[in-house]
Amino acid sequence: MAIDPRGRDLKRYLEEDPGGPVVMLNLLRFADGGREDYARYAAALNETFLPRYGAEVLYAGDGSTVLVAETGQDWDAVLLVRYPSRAAFSEMVADPEYQTVTALRTSALQEAVLQATTPWA
Repeated sequence: MAIDPRGRDLKRYLEEDPGGPVVMLNLLRFADGGREDYARYAAALNETFLPRYGAEVLYAGDGSTVLVAETGQDWDAVLLVRYPSRAAFSEMVADPEYQTVTALRTSALQEAVLQATTPWA
């Protein structure tokens, strides 16, 4: 399972840029003991990287009662993060300082979905 964005995915993400802000959907399934590592990653993200790149967490919460999903489609946590542009997100993940903390995210997760969204007209 992919946990981190790959180069070809980031390239496509930038090529498909409709312009303007982007809200990134994060669906997270933690590895055993992963919540603690993810909390450390999230602290660094909130303290340093989101402000640096003009981003903000719109929502963060734990998964709860599943109403419509197949077995295994439930998630431990959901985040919505707004970036001022797709380029800002791409610049953040390429930041050498960010690279020093992203290993916490990788080790924390068993599975993840990271999907850009576009607003409805």
